[in-house]
Amino acid sequence: MIDGKVAVAIVGCGGMGGGHAVAISTGSGQALWMTDGSKGRELLPGDTDLTKKMVLAGTFDIKKERQEWARKQGFRTYDSFEEILADDAVDAVLVATPNDSHKELSIRAMRAGKHVLCEKPVMMNSQDLVDVMAVAKETGKVFYPRQNRRWDKDYLVMKKVYDEKLIGNVFHVESRYQGSRGIPGDWRGIKAMGGGMMFDWGVHLLDRLVLMIPEKIKQVYAKMTHVTNDEVDDGFFMNMTFESGITATVEVGTCNFITLPNWYMAGDQGTATIADFKDEGRMVVLHSWEDKDATPILMGEGLSKTMAPRNKDSVEERPLPYEPYDRNQLYSNFCDVVLGKAEPVIKNEEALRVLRLMEAALESDEKGIVVNFE
Repeated sequence: MIDGKVAVAIVGCGGMGGGHAVAISTGSGQALWMTDGSKGRELLPGDTDLTKKMVLAGTFDIKKERQEWARKQGFRTYDSFEEILADDAVDAVLVATPNDSHKELSIRAMRAGKHVLCEKPVMMNSQDLVDVMAVAKETGKVFYPRQNRRWDKDYLVMKKVYDEKLIGNVFHVESRYQGSRGIPGDWRGIKAMGGGMMFDWGVHLLDRLVLMIPEKIKQVYAKMTHVTNDEVDDGFFMNMTFESGITATVEVGTCNFITLPNWYMAGDQGTATIADFKDEGRMVVLHSWEDKDATPILMGEGLSKTMAPRNKDSVEERPLPYEPYDRNQLYSNFCDVVLGKAEPVIKNEEALRVLRLMEAALESDEKGIVVNFE
């Protein structure tokens, strides 16, 4: 502990690790791109001031330029991972290295008496997480998956729409992220290091979706894309059927120059959609199914009554609901769990289920089959 706060040392001080360093040291919970280490985002009402709960003990990276960057920000830099493990002042290690090293570093940290906050995906496969969970139980240390996208505004809004049945009973959900820059030119394009979009973004979308729809998943069908990269997937299409019959589509693309909505949710009393991160979204709610009169429209070379638009009297457009929330809840909860004051918001069993779901998707793609999941 340092000044009664949870002391965190970061291993891996690249893009994500450097962001963590700024987020923790400033207490803001998030770094801003291309700023110095003294700047973070502005705290909003309801946000936890992390300077009251945790402190950055230091960072370590195998790359000299990242070590130099950290020193320029005024952060302490360790000369090795072993030096972090030997520092009695360090309570927890934040693992922000490429995916293939998460297991080894996490186990070594816990056996050295440190708690672990691990970047996603926490492991390369579900068996590795089972092994790590066993070490956490053996050592009595916290292993905490960093599934931070549960706190994205767009997700929280759509979850509220689903939970409160604002568009009736939902029967289909689509969640996607699309871009047009291909895979980043780093380890994310290397299979042995855990690269590919299923591991990079799929883990987030699946984690959120199964939290939104608390049901068993009966079937999974997926197809990986390799438009710009042959070694790992640069995107994927994935369809799931839940126990109640609800269907969901999860999609990630990196070669999409015109993008589809991030969210599309269909219910028996309306539809909700959010185009992208900047879009406030909208929902259209039905007044009554009894209004069946429609004037046929000309569609192409034929008439259609079925696809005629509804008149303004039969539907109502409404804004999506939004409520303030603690954007720093993940870091805050991790500290509370370490101190024995709370249960983890993100549970290892949830991360394990998502890893197994990702494995089912990869199996479906490899064999070209529908996989029975639960």
